[in-house]
Amino acid sequence: MLTAGVDEAGRGPLAGPVAAAAVILDPARPIEGLGDSKRLSAACRARLEEEIKAGSLAWSLAWATVAEIDTYNILQAALLAMQRAVAGLGVAPTEVLVDGNRCPTLACPVRAVVGGDASVAAISAASILAKVARDREMRRLDGLYPGYGLAGHKGYPTAAHRAALIRLGPSPIHRRSFRPVRELLAARRS
Repeated sequence: MLTAGVDEAGRGPLAGPVAAAAVILDPARPIEGLGDSKRLSAACRARLEEEIKAGSLAWSLAWATVAEIDTYNILQAALLAMQRAVAGLGVAPTEVLVDGNRCPTLACPVRAVVGGDASVAAISAASILAKVARDREMRRLDGLYPGYGLAGHKGYPTAAHRAALIRLGPSPIHRRSFRPVRELLAARRS
């Protein structure tokens, strides 16, 4: 049985795309230290990213853009990114386990696992790949849109990010469908 773990990163931020990863681990090559990516240090995630990519039977990263988030809503965009990640595996899984309580529509059986990023190794691996990729993308976007502090807060609604939004206004990578950005735009129009 080929089980793919799937998770996303970046549902809560006010800026940037949402990332999703799918991973089919090799049962003959267990990876030590897998866990919820949010509880691991950046250095640990970077080390594990290399091990996951080198030691998995298959892995895939996919994205949903800010435009897709604003068009469909964040949940549907995250599910779309998950579908893309599974489609990109190159090996068809016989089942997919997804972190959380919602599943994308897939051609194979799929099951949601609440807390799966901490309890299912394949989901943990996907969680790590998605988070590392999204963090890397936010550091890149920080160079394109300076002043917001994206490399630090990764687009999450910190006090510093909200202050930068008020000072600079939304950038092209800010999610206009998210209330703080939408309200700021409405206030600037009136």
